[in-house]
Amino acid sequence: MFAHPDDESLLAGGVLAQHHAAGARTAVVTTTWAPNSRRTPELARALAVLGAGPPRLLGYNDARNPEAAPGQPRLVDAPLDEAVGRLVAHIRDFRPDIVVSHDALGQLTGHPDHIRTHQITLLAVEAAGLPHLHPEAGAPWQATALYAATHPESGVGPLRPLLEGVGKSVLAVPDSSVTTSVDVTPWADVKWRAILEHRSEAARERSLPGILARLPAHDRNHIIGTEHFTRLTPGPTSSDPAQLTT
Repeated sequence: MFAHPDDESLLAGGVLAQHHAAGARTAVVTTTWAPNSRRTPELARALAVLGAGPPRLLGYNDARNPEAAPGQPRLVDAPLDEAVGRLVAHIRDFRPDIVVSHDALGQLTGHPDHIRTHQITLLAVEAAGLPHLHPEAGAPWQATALYAATHPESGVGPLRPLLEGVGKSVLAVPDSSVTTSVDVTPWADVKWRAILEHRSEAARERSLPGILARLPAHDRNHIIGTEHFTRLTPGPTSSDPAQLTT
């Protein structure tokens, strides 16, 4: 569950490719941008590269870009229960065992859509398993594990000067908050191809795809080769700190 087209590839493209290669079903729900927007075809191509099926869009407007879904409310302004209900419908339709979304900080730069998507996902994962909540959204389904994609302080590394160099903030969690760090270097080429499918972002100077596109391949692969997560599901943490598990 991610806020914008390209978040899925940047934050979890490696684990999506990894799980697809292992034969698992994967899907991505994007909370902003409309089905007929200019970025939806880019998202569709990126998901095809990752093996994650067609786009699933909640259709809300971006907090900072009104062309995302003209005439629709911004995600940050939408009634909370309405947004949760829309996401519950996708969870019950796809029936995932593992759900991944943004962290509470809003992913390095604190984007308000990232923070709101994190909040909505927390509520929707729980609500999806309760039959008396959003009964119109389908039969109940309880995901086993919920993870937040995140960045530990020790793992920000070369990203900090790159982001600060274009005037962006850098927010990271304490290393102790990270429960799982996945080495996705075997799928780095697939992940990078998916990121590049977001062509409008890769062409921008201040966007992360654009920043990465200007780096030497070795430096870029170092940045995208590990994906970090915090397991949010109550109960014991994963027995394998190098994999997302149920």
